[in-house]
Amino acid sequence: MHEQNESVERSLHLFRVLARAFGSISEISVRDIKSYGLNSTEFAVLELLYHKGPIPLQKIGARLLILSGGVTYTIDKLEKAGYVSRRNCETDRRVIYAEVTGKGRELMDRIFPKHALALHKALSGLNDEEKQLAAELLKRLGKEADRQL
Repeated sequence: MHEQNESVERSLHLFRVLARAFGSISEISVRDIKSYGLNSTEFAVLELLYHKGPIPLQKIGARLLILSGGVTYTIDKLEKAGYVSRRNCETDRRVIYAEVTGKGRELMDRIFPKHALALHKALSGLNDEEKQLAAELLKRLGKEADRQL
């Protein structure tokens, strides 16, 4: 019984350490994104479209875990700022694509490398090999948690 309690305590300790680390790194990311006049959701949508190209609005929510109303609101704001445009699908009238405009691409060309460096700095507590190992271990943790769901 004592060994089981120690194992449970190690699991709780790992959870607390993981949560604190994620919170700190996330805060660095959020502050960096805010410095460009965007919120995290706007940046996530822009980043997705910037790297993946035009995507149906319905699929953006699923990819970024955003409710459909949140996607519409965010696309509206980004469209008003001139960073994103909507385009009807040529083969299915029900589908509307979102895509980055030239202005949006210019913005991301300018800020994405800076954001990547901010995250790199935030994760500088580990060397490259440790980052690789941490990524593999965290992926394994996530897969097991998903399996239990």
